[in-house]
Amino acid sequence: MNTLGIDKRPEDTRVVVAMSGGVDSSVTAALLKRDGYDVVGITLQLYDHGAAVAKKGACCAGQDIHDARRVADRLEMPHYVLGYESRFREEVIDDFADSYLRGETPIPCVRCNQTVKFRDLLETARELEADCLATGHYVQRKDGPGGPELHRAVDDSRDQSYFLFATTPEQLGFLRFPLGGYPKAETRRLAQELGLAVAEKPDSQDICFVPQGRYSEVVAKLRPGAIEPGEIVDLDGKVLGSHQGIIHFTVGQRRGLGIGGTDEPLYVVRLEPENRRVVVGPQSALARDSVRLREVNWLAAEPLPDSGRAVSVKLRSAMPPSSARVYPDAPGSGRVRVLLDAAAYGISPGQAAVFYDGEQVLGGGWIDSAAVESSAAAA
Repeated sequence: MNTLGIDKRPEDTRVVVAMSGGVDSSVTAALLKRDGYDVVGITLQLYDHGAAVAKKGACCAGQDIHDARRVADRLEMPHYVLGYESRFREEVIDDFADSYLRGETPIPCVRCNQTVKFRDLLETARELEADCLATGHYVQRKDGPGGPELHRAVDDSRDQSYFLFATTPEQLGFLRFPLGGYPKAETRRLAQELGLAVAEKPDSQDICFVPQGRYSEVVAKLRPGAIEPGEIVDLDGKVLGSHQGIIHFTVGQRRGLGIGGTDEPLYVVRLEPENRRVVVGPQSALARDSVRLREVNWLAAEPLPDSGRAVSVKLRSAMPPSSARVYPDAPGSGRVRVLLDAAAYGISPGQAAVFYDGEQVLGGGWIDSAAVESSAAAA
């Protein structure tokens, strides 16, 4: 059994590495190559590289493809660039735009991992007769009594398990994450030690296909006429101001509302895309303790019992986990209900809710709605 848990000698084990051109995927490839594996690098061309070359901190386009090729040449390994623009547009960018129009706050990185990377690229790796697909994600894959398990990274500040909740058990069996046991500083040190030209390259920032973070411009370009002005109202429907499009707002937002003269700070409580209205209220109006999810992916070996299961749940990537209990909805619906032990604030449709048992990822789903169920939360 080799270090990847495959019953072959390293030199007889073909590993396809998803190379974005950044330091993490480059070190992943270099470590596997150093350990004697048959490594093949693949970089995905995901969107218009003409626009992306000039953007610092992007991935999967322009300069990053050039950097991935340089690393592959340095390691003397095969490297291929695959044109996935149309798939990325349909599965990720279009979904991103439509989600905003529904009044949601999307996470395109999860959709990208769920579709283009861990579905389409994994299929390509199999076609290349690879034994596994390796990525530079900071997450751990461990063998449990019921099969492979997904666990948080050792470096909590770099953990990416929230963004990988949609990984299926079948995909997890084929995936490997060599950096899950390393702190980021060690990855940088290894890049220097291994002589990689990207050792000092900055990490990717924001959404890769959104120049300078101006996502409203991307939505306007994809859905002409979709950004329409409307009213900002309080919980009673009183008009407090106006806005230039609901896509500029997210549930829980406080800054940038453009209204003043109120006795207490106001927050976005909900978005009403059908009326083009932004509803605001005091922070207490954001309290929710019941969350309904759609498209749930369950990774735990044991099925979710009808009586529910105690979990820790993250409702945003940067939020600490909260204690909760998750219950199945109608059988086969891919939906669950999460009842929080204590009310949370700023729960936004379109974000992900990810379940944990300690360090293990049990699964997760997309937030469809949130409500108040207990009197304590409503108080």
